[in-house]
Amino acid sequence: MTSDLSRLLPATLPPGRLVGGEDGPEPLLWISDAPAPAGLWQQLHRAHPQSGLWPLLFVPLGDGADYRPWLSGELFPASASDPTLYDPDALLRRWWQQLGGTGEDSTGEDSTGEDAPGEDGPEGPLDAEDAAELRAALAPFGPAWPGTAPAAAVPDGAPGVEARGLADVLLSVRDARLGLVRAGSGAEALAACGWSGPLNHEDDTAKIAAVLADWERRFGAQVVQVGFDTLELSVAVPPATLAEALPLAAEHTAFCPDLVFQGTGTLTAYAEGLVASYQWSFWWD
Repeated sequence: MTSDLSRLLPATLPPGRLVGGEDGPEPLLWISDAPAPAGLWQQLHRAHPQSGLWPLLFVPLGDGADYRPWLSGELFPASASDPTLYDPDALLRRWWQQLGGTGEDSTGEDSTGEDAPGEDGPEGPLDAEDAAELRAALAPFGPAWPGTAPAAAVPDGAPGVEARGLADVLLSVRDARLGLVRAGSGAEALAACGWSGPLNHEDDTAKIAAVLADWERRFGAQVVQVGFDTLELSVAVPPATLAEALPLAAEHTAFCPDLVFQGTGTLTAYAEGLVASYQWSFWWD
């Protein structure tokens, strides 16, 4: 994000403001002063290839009195590295291991180049009962990383159609402000604007962005709405069966463990909700 953001903003935008973060006054994003007008997000989404500005719907934490984090200064672009530095599969594998895995991949070899830890949870070794509960929650997969789901055949134009449709749906159920970030995609926009929603799970948003970019390539997923610690993604090609959904559910669980461990209770139950779903929702406690 550079200081010429103001020169890129379309003249037809409603009243709004440029926002910087805690690292300095450099504008990170533009946000409207009122809820997004009908149809404007979609117009700006279509214009992204020419404008270089990715549109987002911004929602706040709680009642939104100070519209956290978008107007409260809780944006930290300097804490994000470069999303292109990371292998998405390696990131997902590491996060899976942190749930309590053996540190070995499906071949039985250490996948990180480090000594494989034992069956540890986030706070240390698990006792037998906790280990059994963890295995039940992650079934049908064991503690070894099962690998990423196969890429889908994404039709040309489908990601944009689904993203614009989801924006309509989201705005029909909750007011959200219009946001613009100078970025090549919604995934890149999260790192560029200094969003830190998954801080309790991963403190470098570039790693989150790397996985989101991979999902965009494999499934046509696009970031549409962002909250203090929430994400809403559109999906062009969702899994059609439970068998297809299970490995994707493992990816989602590694990426956002709260979906299972504070949500559905089991990976299989979460996978059932992914079948034929064109919307993916994430939240971090």
